[in-house]
Amino acid sequence: MIPKECKRLAEVDFPIAVVSKHAAREKSIRHGHPSTLHLWWARRPLAACRAMLLGLLLPDPCDENCPVDFKERARALLARVQGRAGRADEDLRAALLRFIGDFANWDLSANETYLEVSRGLVRAAHGGETPLVVDPFAGGGSIPLEALRLGCDAFASDLNPVACLIEKTLLEDIPRHGPELAEELRRVGKRIKQAAEKELAEFYPDDPDGAKPIAYLWARTVRCETPNCGAEIPLVRSFWLSKKASRRRALRHGCVRPKGETPRVEFEIFEPRSEAEVQKGTVSRAKATCPCCNITLSPDRVRALLYEQRGGANVVFDTRGRRAGGARLLAVVVKAGGQGRRYRLPTEADYKAIWKAERRLSHLVSEFRPGSLSPLPDEPLPPVGALGFRVQRYGVVEWGDFFTSRQKLALLSISRYIADQKVFARSIALALGKLADLANVVCPWEPIAECPRNVLSNGRIKPSWDFAEGVPISDSSGSFSVCVENLVSGILSVEGVTKVATTEVAAAQSSPLPSDSAQIWFTDPPYYNAIPYSNLSDMFFVWYKRALPNDNLLRDPFEPQNQLTPKAKEIIQDEVEEVGGEVKDKDFFEREMAQSFLEGQRVLQDNGVGCVVFAHKTTEGWEALLSGMIRGGWVISGSWPIATEMASRLRARDSAALATSVHLVCRPRSEDEVGDWGKVLRELPRRVRDWMDRLQAEGVRGADLVFACIGPALEIYSRYAKVVDPDEREIPLGGDPEAKEAHRRGYLAYVWEVVGRTALEQVLGTAESTARNGAAGALEEDARLTALFLWTLQSTNPEAPDDGAEEPEDEAPEEEDDEDESAQGKKKKGFTLVFDVVRRFAQPLGIHLDDWEGRVVETRKGVVRLLPVAERARQLFGEEGADAVASRVEATADLKPTTWLPGFEPSASPAIKGRGRKRRATQLQASDEALQARREATTLDRVHAAMLMQASGRANALRALLKAEQERGTDFVRLANALSALYPKGSEEKRLVDAMLLAVPR
Repeated sequence: MIPKECKRLAEVDFPIAVVSKHAAREKSIRHGHPSTLHLWWARRPLAACRAMLLGLLLPDPCDENCPVDFKERARALLARVQGRAGRADEDLRAALLRFIGDFANWDLSANETYLEVSRGLVRAAHGGETPLVVDPFAGGGSIPLEALRLGCDAFASDLNPVACLIEKTLLEDIPRHGPELAEELRRVGKRIKQAAEKELAEFYPDDPDGAKPIAYLWARTVRCETPNCGAEIPLVRSFWLSKKASRRRALRHGCVRPKGETPRVEFEIFEPRSEAEVQKGTVSRAKATCPCCNITLSPDRVRALLYEQRGGANVVFDTRGRRAGGARLLAVVVKAGGQGRRYRLPTEADYKAIWKAERRLSHLVSEFRPGSLSPLPDEPLPPVGALGFRVQRYGVVEWGDFFTSRQKLALLSISRYIADQKVFARSIALALGKLADLANVVCPWEPIAECPRNVLSNGRIKPSWDFAEGVPISDSSGSFSVCVENLVSGILSVEGVTKVATTEVAAAQSSPLPSDSAQIWFTDPPYYNAIPYSNLSDMFFVWYKRALPNDNLLRDPFEPQNQLTPKAKEIIQDEVEEVGGEVKDKDFFEREMAQSFLEGQRVLQDNGVGCVVFAHKTTEGWEALLSGMIRGGWVISGSWPIATEMASRLRARDSAALATSVHLVCRPRSEDEVGDWGKVLRELPRRVRDWMDRLQAEGVRGADLVFACIGPALEIYSRYAKVVDPDEREIPLGGDPEAKEAHRRGYLAYVWEVVGRTALEQVLGTAESTARNGAAGALEEDARLTALFLWTLQSTNPEAPDDGAEEPEDEAPEEEDDEDESAQGKKKKGFTLVFDVVRRFAQPLGIHLDDWEGRVVETRKGVVRLLPVAERARQLFGEEGADAVASRVEATADLKPTTWLPGFEPSASPAIKGRGRKRRATQLQASDEALQARREATTLDRVHAAMLMQASGRANALRALLKAEQERGTDFVRLANALSALYPKGSEEKRLVDAMLLAVPR
């Protein structure tokens, strides 16, 4: 066994770059991967789990307490895959790290030799015993699956029954039955599909020419309230049907005005030659524009009209079965033999099929016996304002409102056939869950892939206007058979795993395991307020209850009266939710997380080690998690950021979305030693600087680097039960970053300050890192703010290709929020960061954000946008523009900034204010000294002005300006070079600053 005093390999070194490459690549695997079993949020890449587990399970050969027999056995095993390691302990450590990096490759995950070597290393490290790996927040099962792959025992628990249903298949059924399970599910799926097809065929009729519908494209509707109009407005975001080069199709609408009748909108399908030919949608930001009179309905009216229709996704029929309102069918996608997809307009027959489905569903509901489970999901949605849900104001108040009558009929039919299965019912039910994610009234139509797109992967459910209804009994996307095939593909991808895990519904705060039973406690806990797991999973759960009516797994063991997934013990920050009258706020999250870590300590053996994964991008989320760890009595002994996200995903562009997940290696604190604040503070800068150098050498950049530095900073702090100043006042982990005293400010504020100063030293020089008190030679605040902003935005994987490929199922891109009526037009250009991240950097470095609002940055809804250089033209050059100013520069020898930057006249305050509703007149509140400073153009202003002159082609003016700047000093060129290194590759700003620098006289 590994001695308690011996460090694990992951506590001293880790192949970050290699593992990151394999983990990020794994995210792009669309098929033939365990993740296709079923959607679960924030699923960890198997590469990262496998590599980190090996680092946790194996001792460091360079540690004096490392067993000699392990070293000898390790050398013999590694020789099978990479040749003999050198005799020095350092050589063996390097060989082990190389093996960990190589084995992270998905292509080697089932390689027999690598499996034998990895399992042999684990046995050798643990004296022939089989170590137990425990994950109390197991979710999609990535960590316990990799524990089984390495030959360990695994205990996987989760509070959520949907997660446990996934784990039962992944960690128990697949290891037991392997490929036989896949073949049996194919057979069962085929039988269910055939039975459902017989029952449902009349509701999805073929066309007269034999073409088979594979999708129906719908739009909710509201009535125009303009006098003398009253037209029905189809709510459509985009009229594109297909964007494939070989099949470009779109809808085109016109208004028909029969004499004496209400005008109506009619459509035709055409083949656009360009984007400009396709009309704009009728709805944006919850405002609907009537195609007949061009009058716009306010968001409040749109909500009210849809609320009356219970969300508006169903068709309203008159007594004779004719459409009288509600959802409108826009187009039908059909497949005819080998001719591929084609699009047609709807017919009366299409509506008649819907009417028949509604009548059948009403008949089934009429047979419902009071007191038994309703055949349709009538369970309530979360409270208004709950995380991830923005649909209740539109009349969507029950889970059944997420499905049309025909979708409910199809899902109910398939549920009943699954309920009849004697074996593997749980596994085949996963296909039903996948279908529910594709067969609801929120699914958009994807015109590039030409298929419905699943909706739950973004971690929120927002209002939709148009939606796609797949045909569950077809063989195309959105069908049950395709969901079964994806399930089977995931099952077949789990090769080389034959050990069976133990899975159980359990709260992390009260583990069912005995004390001192685990060697590894490795988990990926909830991300504070990022994902409302239980509420989202209820969309699956309501159907699983009906497909598996007698399954004890699908119940709440803590609140028997709860109809949905367990909520009371779920650790999440969502202040709309309450537990016993107490809101789930930050204190609740920290307290419950601390209890989970205490349970981890109890379960872990004395020589065991833990690891906690975190990837939340807000400082509040980090602070809450770390507070729970410290209160739970853990000491952080290692911190490794592993790239787990694709850099090309949409939400990462021009923002600081994290590409890495930080793996915090930790051990239970053995002593209650009190730390000296002065000693901790002195050690912090060196630790952070060394770590930043190491991580940057591994390719870690920007926000990933910032959060990765928190780990080693916490190593210093967490080794003590508490840290006190000379007056015996405890220094808390978090606090008020604006405070002066350490015991009020909190340790994390100092961590951010040190990281910011170190970053400024790297990009601007030493003077800028001490510029808070106006150090000589330092650049102005706006330059430091801009440099830090761009430094934080740097990508860990800047070379990741952006090929426009469809995102994988559990990483769909975020879209604009249609419910946000206050936003105007398209998303503004510029780079963005979460406000709290900018504030945490700015305040301790003496940067006053308010002074630069509307001049360098713009803050809105908790997000700070760095203004693009193009947007600064008016404030730099005034109304007359850059050309006029350039002419003045060329004609004068006086190149003081006030002569060419009219916004900075010495006799008045600068013409720089906030914009819109948040307009600020900061000069009214500033001192005379501050006003005088802001009247002068800063170095950043002059660099931006030069870039704009470069853009306008005023070469003579630019040369004159650059000559004057050279005479002034080195600040201009120093800042321009720094910006060139910081601006993202391919950005307009980088192109301009590089071109401008070429004109600098040598």
